[in-house]
Amino acid sequence: MKITVLNGSPKGKKSATIHYVHYIQKRFPHHELNIIDISQRINRIDRDENAFREIIDHIDSSDGVLWATPVYVTLVPSQFKRFIELAFERGAATAFKDKYAAVLVTSIHFFDHTACNYLASVCEDLGMKYVGSFSPDMYDLIRTKERQRLVGFAEDSFTAVENRRPTARQFAPIVYNPITYEPGDGSRPIDPGDKKILVVTDGMQRGPNLAGMIDRFKRSFSRDIEVVSLSDIDIKGGCLGCCQCGLDGVCAYDGKDGYIDFYNSKVKTADILVFAGEIRDRYLSWKWKQFFDRRFFHTHIPSLMGKQVGFIISGPLSQVPNLRQIFDAYSEWEQANLVDCVTDEYDSSSTIDDLLQGVAERLVRCADRRYVRPETFLGHGGRKIFRDDIWGRLRFAFQVDHNYYKRHGLYDFPQKRYKMRFFNWKMMLLTRIPAVRKAFPDRTVDEMIRPHQNVIRDMDKE
Repeated sequence: MKITVLNGSPKGKKSATIHYVHYIQKRFPHHELNIIDISQRINRIDRDENAFREIIDHIDSSDGVLWATPVYVTLVPSQFKRFIELAFERGAATAFKDKYAAVLVTSIHFFDHTACNYLASVCEDLGMKYVGSFSPDMYDLIRTKERQRLVGFAEDSFTAVENRRPTARQFAPIVYNPITYEPGDGSRPIDPGDKKILVVTDGMQRGPNLAGMIDRFKRSFSRDIEVVSLSDIDIKGGCLGCCQCGLDGVCAYDGKDGYIDFYNSKVKTADILVFAGEIRDRYLSWKWKQFFDRRFFHTHIPSLMGKQVGFIISGPLSQVPNLRQIFDAYSEWEQANLVDCVTDEYDSSSTIDDLLQGVAERLVRCADRRYVRPETFLGHGGRKIFRDDIWGRLRFAFQVDHNYYKRHGLYDFPQKRYKMRFFNWKMMLLTRIPAVRKAFPDRTVDEMIRPHQNVIRDMDKE
């Protein structure tokens, strides 16, 4: 059986991900796995139609496709994202149609599920038969039990292809028929005071709606605000995954393009940030992915603390909950406040006008109050994944993170809470007494709400 492996790592053959594929090759030598380095060669693939067609011909002649990639900032690397866009733009979907597809992604389990969801939905949109994903930790290959799991995944995937197993669709097809948005005058401009407002767009929009929405948002304010296009910034390429930034905070691109200066001088100094883009294959454009990937020169350190964030989206965001979750997660682990997302999914231009005006007003009000909503699992859980790995196996590679986490008290392991440990030890002993165990349910409920009752009671003294 012939399987085309699309390697999404910018590091090519030096990728940890591709070693999982090599292991599968050794365990299943009777199957032919042809590995094609996509991300490492993306500039040539984008520029040279023949190079792109050669890859598509490989896919067309194969029995199945294995998408193998590391996770970069909740998704695939921007270079791999560009290839996916090219497959749609250049009418290559017919080569993928009815091929069996599996997904292998490696990470530290920080939003690997959103990367898997994205690739699964892309497979289905290309008409492929998606059989499942495998998402190991980047070092699981060195563990016997995890290698056994990898073999099970590969065996199941090969069996699905050989037996032409029916597959159930996981993601509904997108239905998107937007109106032609005609922005109104903006008769209620809000005064943002001295707040710095920055709108960032990718400058790659294919339809008129996004430009109109940005224009209407600008006119929500009583003075001009700055709009910057990523296409006007000298960005040499996507994140290379080299981790050079982890030692001293210096990116491999430092001094070689304009991204870092733009991020430091524009993005980090804004009080209100609005990101504007079009949905393409269930994400934004590859240019936007490049923006988020290159932000990694800040490593795992939040860089937008206390800022107000909004998204202006042309596209069916309500039909892509995976993308909305990525927006929420991004804002939370950056310690920013996501105020709202406005899209063009409405029946009238006036409704979109009202939403744009409303989000402008809310952004300013939240900035006035310096409001940041509480973290959900997306931010809280994600931060603890970083905390544990930076404390442990990644400390030597991300010394910048380690020093920051120490200074800011992010190593908040429960084991260090000695008073609570003593309290738990004492209470666990008490609960061995039958009378205490019997009274436990009622007493526990009372004790859980007692601190809250004290706060409410003390309001009268304020």
